[in-house]
Amino acid sequence: MHRRPREGMIGWVWNPDTYLTFADHRGRPFYDLLNRVAADAPRRVVDLGCGPGNLTETLLQRWPDTALEAWDSSPEMVAAAQARGLEAHAGGIEDWAPQPDTDVVVSNAALQWVPTHRDLVVRWAGQLPAGAWIAFQVPGNFDAPSHHAVRELARRETFIEPLRDMPWRDVGQVDTPAQYAGLLTDAGCAVDAWETTYLHQLTGEKPVLDWITGTALTQVKGRLSEELWQQYRQAIIPMLAEAYPKREDGTTFFPFRRVFVVAQVGQPLPTT
Repeated sequence: MHRRPREGMIGWVWNPDTYLTFADHRGRPFYDLLNRVAADAPRRVVDLGCGPGNLTETLLQRWPDTALEAWDSSPEMVAAAQARGLEAHAGGIEDWAPQPDTDVVVSNAALQWVPTHRDLVVRWAGQLPAGAWIAFQVPGNFDAPSHHAVRELARRETFIEPLRDMPWRDVGQVDTPAQYAGLLTDAGCAVDAWETTYLHQLTGEKPVLDWITGTALTQVKGRLSEELWQQYRQAIIPMLAEAYPKREDGTTFFPFRRVFVVAQVGQPLPTT
């Protein structure tokens, strides 16, 4: 259920190894999100968009007695999660429904792929038992220089035909913290919503390209031949280098905005 759209994406395959290259950076928002979930002994915890399961398995470390469900739309990711011993299932987020004992629903960087996710979280709020938790995090960087470069390059003559109907993600794909808070407050939840811009300090010859190859460029790669993909990679390297210049110490700062929402059904969030 991670990275939902597959129809028409011939060759679009999520690579768990590529995604895990930046596991520490990608994991930090997950832990920041879960720190605001105050469930003591949830009966069932569900991770929607579990990816390769490296973060999902930490849920069992926190709640060892819970029944843990893991879901993802990518067969490759599901296989990687199952290899970790997780009960991982292949399926779309929009097709999932909570079992009666579901006390925590987590979705880390996955709902942005589901156009109907606003309706889904409201529906879950009506289906989950009182006191249950909904916690999700979505990237809010669709207007970042990296995304502008990806789209600008796709409009060049060499790439425009295979990328003509690309379903580009844009700023409207996710809401602001206030919009999500209003949505779930009206659905009867107590809500804690916020945003954070992480400043990732990356290393390597082409660190930003390496980062977005595992996320934003997955669809692009799936639509291009190997020859065109290599041309695309070479063309975007100087664009990213200009937008994210390398420092004298060899590192590159990569700002990444994320939006967080933690909602509790039917009763107030605990005070801190």
